Amino acid sequence: MSFKTAAHMRWHLEGRTKDGCLRHPADSPTWKTFDYQHSEFSEDPRNVRLGLASNGFNPFKNISVSHSPWLVILVPYNLPPWMCMKQPYSMLSLLIPGPFAPGNDIDIYLQPLIKELKELWDVGVNTYDASSKQNFKLRAALLWTISDFPGYVILSGWSTKGKFACPMCHQHTHSKWLKHGRKYCYMGHRKFSELNHPFQKNNRSFDGTGELERPPRKLKGSTISTELEKFQIKFGKLIDDSPKLPFSWKK
Repeated sequence: MSFKTAAHMRWHLEGRTKDGCLRHPADSPTWKTFDYQHSEFSEDPRNVRLGLASNGFNPFKNISVSHSPWLVILVPYNLPPWMCMKQPYSMLSLLIPGPFAPGNDIDIYLQPLIKELKELWDVGVNTYDASSKQNFKLRAALLWTISDFPGYVILSGWSTKGKFACPMCHQHTHSKWLKHGRKYCYMGHRKFSELNHPFQKNNRSFDGTGELERPPRKLKGSTISTELEKFQIKFGKLIDDSPKLPFSWKK
């Protein structure tokens, strides 16, 4: 890493304007909560905060050709906003060949990357800082993933189709089957508004009922692990005897 780039890795702490406005992920509640929960990691601003972006693409620029390789890119958010999303700093970690999306099998391709990310989080690697001319132990953390809904299904394993399609509500998704349209529609959006919002008691504009429920709690990783730990998923395009998972889980 060059002298200038190494110095920019501390921008999120030393160069960022801190006036309460959201200009960079470092201004977000997620980033601040992470710093609070992992103070040892956040003590060194050179430790890398990563986002993982994944999506398929058509390499032939021809919509009549159905071919979908899959990219997995790591984005370093230590850098300022005019740098972190530029091509030189985006790390192409995986290029999964087509012609079809990997589906659940993406977990197989991700295993080496996850192993390295866990090592960077738990142990770290000895690194030379060209700006300060010092060696230090570099650690990295993956803060979030970025994808569209089809990509979200592949990464998370939660299907965004059917009765329990909402990735926020999970099994508490308020869905209704349209008999003549032969598909699901999704209601219950008013539960995410404030208690005194006019929509809460507005029956005529919605489905003829008021809304008394509150938003469901977000699922924790430990809860998901407990829910799925007894299931053994078999990967592979030709394997069709994987267990039936609860709700909309696919893996």
